[in-house]
Amino acid sequence: MAAILAACGTGGKVSAGADPQNGKTVFQQKCAGCHTLGAAGATGTLGPNLDDSFAQARSEGFSESAIANIVHDQIRFPGQYSTAQNNPNYLKANMPANLVTGSDAEDVAAFVAANAGLQGYSESQAISGTNGQQIFKQKCAGCHTLQAAGATGTIGPNLDQLKPPLSVVQNQVIHGGGVMPAFKGVLTDAQIKAVAKYVSDNAGK
Repeated sequence: MAAILAACGTGGKVSAGADPQNGKTVFQQKCAGCHTLGAAGATGTLGPNLDDSFAQARSEGFSESAIANIVHDQIRFPGQYSTAQNNPNYLKANMPANLVTGSDAEDVAAFVAANAGLQGYSESQAISGTNGQQIFKQKCAGCHTLQAAGATGTIGPNLDQLKPPLSVVQNQVIHGGGVMPAFKGVLTDAQIKAVAKYVSDNAGK
């Protein structure tokens, strides 16, 4: 996967004044739903596990600045690859270009570069507890817009506009659909109910 990430390299360099703290906030809003990154509490599975991807890059001698530039380029010019929902050797979805832009893109790149892969290869973090807002932020915010959660994802439907009832949300979380993976077996029944209730109670408010 690091080879895929390193395949691009035509964008501008990340400035030394980039703000990793803002990058963390933006990452949690825009990227966490698709990527795993321990430093952001992110456990997304649609895109590459960034801890695992850059553990390899670091082992190959990539500097932090080089990783930042790779991430920045990937945000601007993501490759488009074959996808498959049930094959671990393929991405589940391709990343849209310019999901974040300007200084936010530089800040995200700096945050990822400062943290991804520092502990080597890692297993995806399991979510504990039944806090619906926390579950949403970790698993859903990168793909959906929901103002109550500070989420502005654009891959999936805008939940504030959709205002889905509890039963619809719960069924979608369990079974998935389109590029959204099924969370049955990933989240417990209680966690699925908690995040579905959080969405149905807060969408459009």
